[in-house]
Amino acid sequence: MIRLKVLLGIMACLAVTTVSAEGLNPELKARAVAQASQFSRLHSLVVAYQGQIEISESFGGPGVDRPANIKSLSKTVLSAIVGAAVDRDVVTMEQTVPELIPRRIPSNASVGIDKITLEHLVSMRAGLERTSGGNYGRWVVSSDWVAFALSRPFVDEPGGRMLYSTGSTHLASVALTETSGRSTLALARDWLGDPLGITVNPWLRDPQGFYFGGNDMVMSPNDLLRFGEMYRQGGMFNGQRVLSERWIEESWRGRGTSPWSNDDYGYGWFITELAGERVYYGRGYGGQLLYVIPSMQMTVVITSDPNPPSPGGRYVRELHRFVGQALISAAQLAAAS
Repeated sequence: MIRLKVLLGIMACLAVTTVSAEGLNPELKARAVAQASQFSRLHSLVVAYQGQIEISESFGGPGVDRPANIKSLSKTVLSAIVGAAVDRDVVTMEQTVPELIPRRIPSNASVGIDKITLEHLVSMRAGLERTSGGNYGRWVVSSDWVAFALSRPFVDEPGGRMLYSTGSTHLASVALTETSGRSTLALARDWLGDPLGITVNPWLRDPQGFYFGGNDMVMSPNDLLRFGEMYRQGGMFNGQRVLSERWIEESWRGRGTSPWSNDDYGYGWFITELAGERVYYGRGYGGQLLYVIPSMQMTVVITSDPNPPSPGGRYVRELHRFVGQALISAAQLAAAS
């Protein structure tokens, strides 16, 4: 049975900006929940508007307050950890791969990796042959993920077109550990978990013990909402600065374009337009999605069945339409009233 739940306890903890007296129209919220329930793969839907949780629904899976595998939505979280490292002068985006991980460069590394910067890794423009898609299986069963990624041939110049590759974001995770002397898990807990009041659980590590950069993180939908709200508020949460405003701006500036969706890509975030509003989103396999719509003061979290087979792009396009037509339109109506 569909139930619309207003979680007052969580709302009290969630950072609040200017809150309208009315919020979203109750009838439109109920209609949105009913529409969401028709997606057979959907596990959860959590929506905040003007700092208040307006919708918090579970349709399957572990629930809104339990960890879920967010798949490649992990890349969006990893980019925030990189941003925190940049803010603390632990790394710079201009540093090259050999400067960041000098001890990890394999003897068979492709000639030219000295031109790949951290900026190229986080924006998916390293130029190396992808380790995602058809190459993913060979990569994750290899004995050294870093060596495998760095020995791929160049198919474009560093800084060229976007080449979606989890190997690139994994190299960024390794760089964080090598430069800071701390695991990516420890950094995530310190720089994101503590200030946001969220739980960062251990996740998969590579054969050398480095935490997987860009896949298989586990976070609850409620914690993802807090993360998204922090970005919506320019890096602030509950009066505390978590990330610099400059990092948020740079993350949301398109540097490449996805060949599949034609959406621009920044640092871990895709950029699109829904219902006439500029939308920033992270996505993971099977329908794990985080949307931030600053113009509407709205953040949306969707989790889905992460197990294959996944309907892929078609399912994401359907969720995009749902967010635009059912949620953003409700926010537009509220803002206009």
